[in-house]
Amino acid sequence: MKLRIGLPKGSLQEATRELFRRAGYSIVFTDRSYYPAIDDPELELLLIRAQEIPRYVNHGILDVGIAGTDMIEEDGAQVVTIAKLLYSKQGPSTVRWVLAVPEESPFKAAEDLEGKTVATELVNTTKKYLKRKGVRATVEFSWGATEVKPPDLADAIVELTETGSSLRANKLRIIDVITESQTCFFANKESWEDPWKRQKAENLAVLLQGALNAAGMVGLKMNVNRAEISKVLSELPALKTPTISNLSDPSWVAVEVILEEKVVREIIPKLKAAGAQGIIEYPLTKVIY
Repeated sequence: MKLRIGLPKGSLQEATRELFRRAGYSIVFTDRSYYPAIDDPELELLLIRAQEIPRYVNHGILDVGIAGTDMIEEDGAQVVTIAKLLYSKQGPSTVRWVLAVPEESPFKAAEDLEGKTVATELVNTTKKYLKRKGVRATVEFSWGATEVKPPDLADAIVELTETGSSLRANKLRIIDVITESQTCFFANKESWEDPWKRQKAENLAVLLQGALNAAGMVGLKMNVNRAEISKVLSELPALKTPTISNLSDPSWVAVEVILEEKVVREIIPKLKAAGAQGIIEYPLTKVIY
């Protein structure tokens, strides 16, 4: 038996491969194949556009998939959310679909677009948004390069952004946020009822989430004289209470802690000054809560 997984082709492709690598899986993409190889015989991968994955999971062609919550909402797919995976092309963050207009445009709010044209790939969600605002506008599907549509081909656009840099480069300004999205690992309802597939998917979700939890985190080990332990512990912004274990010398203990990598350069000198010795920093691949 195999678990069929839809992986997003395009902007999330490399970030997804790296996430799987940190979770313990090796994925090999080839230029002409939509079926990447993976070093787990119980998994079968299909590489397709993220916009299509919810539909194929909903219809049972795929057992599980990875795509944004925006794509699930846009498709109206009835799927089971296994885990939210906080990662994107730029790193661990959510992304936004925004309503944007040319910098010199007189439009200040969605209500100013009455009778106007909006170009976007997110047609259904945009229509629902405009309906909530009480705005009647024409929503046209954009096949790409949406940022260049205004002002000649559309009055406004709804586009995906992480930093807003592409919009600014095309002299566009944001007037509202339509929706926010984050990457999601989700399952077909019937596949979720299959005990083997459910267990396989849940195990994979634990490893993927563990890999994300470990991002930006490191472990520290050190030896501390019992007389100095209070001073050393006061310098540690621990994820939880540090692990303290006895050494062969009863006057010394080993202390181990997990913390954010960005604070290590500030903390290590403080730990040494507080009495810690033999300090070791090591990388983490997974942190399972």
